[in-house]
Amino acid sequence: MAQTETNKGWIVTLSGTGINLALGILYTWSIFKSAISDSIKKGGPDAFAWDKASINDPYALSCLLFAFAMIIAGKLQDKIGPRYTAMIGGVLVGSGFIICSQTNSYALWILGFGVLFGMGMGFGYSSATPPALKWFPPAKTGMIAGIVVAGFGLAPIYIAPLASFLLGKFGIQNSMLYLGIGFTVVVCGLSNLLINPPQGYVPGGAPAPGSAVKKAAAVDLTPSQLLSTVEFYILWTIYFIGAGAGLMVIGSVAGLAKKSMGTSAFIAVAVMAVGNAGGRVVAGVLSDKIGRRTTLLLVCLFQAALMIAAVFITTGAPNAVLLVLLATFIGFNYGANLCLFPSYAKDLWGLKNFGINYGCLFTAWGVGGLVLVRVAEMLKVASGDFTSSFYAACGLLIFAALLTFALKDRKAESVAPQLAPSGNN
Repeated sequence: MAQTETNKGWIVTLSGTGINLALGILYTWSIFKSAISDSIKKGGPDAFAWDKASINDPYALSCLLFAFAMIIAGKLQDKIGPRYTAMIGGVLVGSGFIICSQTNSYALWILGFGVLFGMGMGFGYSSATPPALKWFPPAKTGMIAGIVVAGFGLAPIYIAPLASFLLGKFGIQNSMLYLGIGFTVVVCGLSNLLINPPQGYVPGGAPAPGSAVKKAAAVDLTPSQLLSTVEFYILWTIYFIGAGAGLMVIGSVAGLAKKSMGTSAFIAVAVMAVGNAGGRVVAGVLSDKIGRRTTLLLVCLFQAALMIAAVFITTGAPNAVLLVLLATFIGFNYGANLCLFPSYAKDLWGLKNFGINYGCLFTAWGVGGLVLVRVAEMLKVASGDFTSSFYAACGLLIFAALLTFALKDRKAESVAPQLAPSGNN
């Protein structure tokens, strides 16, 4: 019986990973951005006639709405379960891409990629992790969260070459159409495997109810209780900085790589995805062993050092090998954030309202992406490179590292299991 339940848990975990593999097309925006930029330069009646400073707007807006949709989707997931919430996400993603496939209008790309795709990611992403965490004991929280969200980071490994192939053969519009149809089918199909454990289920290896296990100070907080805690705002600020600094580089890596790698620039995007996914799993396992705060401190400091390295590596004609290594390590640190914060949210605030609580925290990711990505692009247009952006990001990351000392360190083993109602599957 226990073995069967464990198998169900792994099916749910891998299904969530699969959904995130589809939704992770967000990280290949730099490839679409490059194609749109080329179209603007080329001109002509069918060309994209966008202002160059606005070229990242659909990506930045999708990040913002992704984050804020997590609040709505998280509440919905807590009420009706992950299956139908993820299906809604699949339909929204497909609709957004299909709209983009029919036009080169800035306004309609804002609607399709920025609004509908962004919201679709929020509904799909919010449904992938919670059911998986409920099948496993607290000591595996970081590892399971890392595996599920690793799908989002790994996506560019196959989407980057696929998108490059489709763009070269069919153009931007048809590429968006094929991708939209394919991802809708995948997300809606896998959503049927997202099932919560039955009422009263206790994961194997978890402490028995009532045992002498030190419980977390705050368990199963409601959103209103969550917003009254100092820890929420500290974590939100750190998340804002870490995610924004990572997205600033991820959204432009193909453009940076194109200087030295030409048409093979998608390789930098794909290799970065390995670091992105690896960071999620490694940080998850490490945080289960040495604690969330210590792991988060190391991630912030490492990412700050990488921003300084980026100033020298991207100046002039970048060395292809160094650029790929830089992208890989930045992806690693960025990915670590995406694992550490949901794990922290479960440890501190429980599983009962995990969907909406993590949705509130995840708004930091969207605001960070919108603000720092936009600022970086504006600074680049004004100065011609990202040097000032990298220095600013470094300073912010050092500040984030200092903020970690105001957090309580939580290890998964010190948190008693929080049994959440199963809801609808």
